[in-house]
Amino acid sequence: MATNAASSSAPGPAGPADPLAVLGALPGVPEAVESVRQAVDRVYGHRVMRRRSNEVASEAALRGARASAALAGADWSLEEVRRRSDFSADDQARTVGAALRLTAEAGQLLGVWRQSPVQALARLHLVAAGGAAEESTVGRPRLTGEPVAEPLVGIAELPLPEPSEVNARLDGLAGLLRSGTSAPALVAGAVVHGELLCLRPFGSFNGLVARAAERIVLVGSGLDPKSICPAEVGHAELGRAGYLKALEGYASGTPEGMAEWIAHCGRALELGVRESVAVCEALQRGAA
Repeated sequence: MATNAASSSAPGPAGPADPLAVLGALPGVPEAVESVRQAVDRVYGHRVMRRRSNEVASEAALRGARASAALAGADWSLEEVRRRSDFSADDQARTVGAALRLTAEAGQLLGVWRQSPVQALARLHLVAAGGAAEESTVGRPRLTGEPVAEPLVGIAELPLPEPSEVNARLDGLAGLLRSGTSAPALVAGAVVHGELLCLRPFGSFNGLVARAAERIVLVGSGLDPKSICPAEVGHAELGRAGYLKALEGYASGTPEGMAEWIAHCGRALELGVRESVAVCEALQRGAA
């Protein structure tokens, strides 16, 4: 694979002390960070948030899960997701069920994430794939020769790292996160999201896991502590083709490509914020 965030910025005697922060200074990224901050401030300042933030968070979780499943090929309507109680009928139903479980689980994993991101990722995969994938492959990174099922059209064209590289890069990324960074939350979340999509560390559900991990980063950073800004909604709204094109930029490892991926994640987060503002407005009118 081409040079990427985790491999090119792993700690070393000649490398920067805070490589994620370096990404925050790429052209266009500070502007994306500021735009996201202003958008998040607006929704957190909405009067509905004073008394009904739990309702907004619940609705954001549902809409985020629906959108993440849509990116994974199960594009159900919000009404259908609300209506269903059985998510075991077929592959699409299992994907939607996995997205819903992951969104709920992400809110419980912040403590584990801070201590061991790799352990948290294993838990996310267990929650997503349990009962839907070969039991021996669930909750652990893939081994040599094991296939990867990834429904995002076009992602198979990106080089698939060997398990040894996957493990090394996961460890490097985890070390960066544990050591702390001054990088804005948008940058850290985008790197985690992009790295997991490129690595595809598990045999299944990598996209769902990557988007759930981004959510954990945004919550844990303090940017979105109540988890009311569903970036997944924005990623789905921007479209699978745009998502893949931006991911290719991340995979390239070039400054321009990395900046475009981070900016794409910023646009997605702003659209997620817009969705939650609409929820707040509906609650204020008594329509939701």
